[in-house]
Amino acid sequence: MTLPSYLHSKQPYVLLLMAVALSLILSTTGTTGTVGTTVKEIYDSHGNKIVITKPFTKIISLYSAHTENLCRMGAEDQLIGISRSDDYPESILHKPRFSYREDPEKFIAQYPDLILLRPMVERSYPEFVKKLRAAGIQVISLQPTSTEEMLEYWKTLGILSGHEILAQEMVEQFKQKVQSLRAQVTQIPMNARPIVYFEAIHKKMKTFAETSIGIFILKMAGGINIASDATRVRSTNIAYFGKEKLLSRGDDIDIFLSQHGRMNPVTREIILNEPGFNAIRAVREGKVFLIEEQLVSRPTMRILEGIKKLHKIFFPTVKPPSETQQ
Repeated sequence: MTLPSYLHSKQPYVLLLMAVALSLILSTTGTTGTVGTTVKEIYDSHGNKIVITKPFTKIISLYSAHTENLCRMGAEDQLIGISRSDDYPESILHKPRFSYREDPEKFIAQYPDLILLRPMVERSYPEFVKKLRAAGIQVISLQPTSTEEMLEYWKTLGILSGHEILAQEMVEQFKQKVQSLRAQVTQIPMNARPIVYFEAIHKKMKTFAETSIGIFILKMAGGINIASDATRVRSTNIAYFGKEKLLSRGDDIDIFLSQHGRMNPVTREIILNEPGFNAIRAVREGKVFLIEEQLVSRPTMRILEGIKKLHKIFFPTVKPPSETQQ
């Protein structure tokens, strides 16, 4: 660029002003946006980079955790549809229901600008996802498999819905409450803590992966995971342990814990009467407990409630931990 002759003597100052102006423009546009638009990047659970230029306002959620978290951060009115399994919060139960097993045209007819699902759905129903994307709909798969990923996942939902501040507040609130709970639980000696088997899927003899949210909850409640060497299934929260290995450690198990819900519709009687389970000391002594799936498998703030429930099971005569120390 050639400067006019009358500016030659002031060239250093002019160049500085130009640089400042350019930096201000870029700070409000990103590298590819227009003035006033902030371009943001997120990554889905498959590692794909997705560029976001503005919040989505017509969202269909096909996973209960997506729905619950979006509602908690103030995006309830942006949800135009939810999954058939959604059950919380009560205020959204009137919304239209959708399933990935249905014709994609049902979704397309509602003109959503975003459909949120889990990686499992994208792997199992690729044609369904392909048709939605061909119609110009943004489809994003998200599912955290650890508490660290969960906090980033909340922030991602905040970006997608335009509620970043409230999403960050969720993250900070969760961290503070966990810090308080951890300070109280660490006072329990290791030799006073129960050894627990935490069942995820009874029919397949699967437990939770060592780094999963479920095991985080178990440990935060003061339990010791006997299946820490279970083999994780792909990149999920679930791990294979097997009946033979479970029975071989049966005498060491103080408490047999199982989630129950849609993923694992088990009953206490099924566990107690399972062939061979008499080899498990907790089963022989009747120390078999169920906990709601949504409190230990869904990556939401309600896992704090799950921690307190498990603590009461593990230490029935001890006062439950509070989220704020007195």
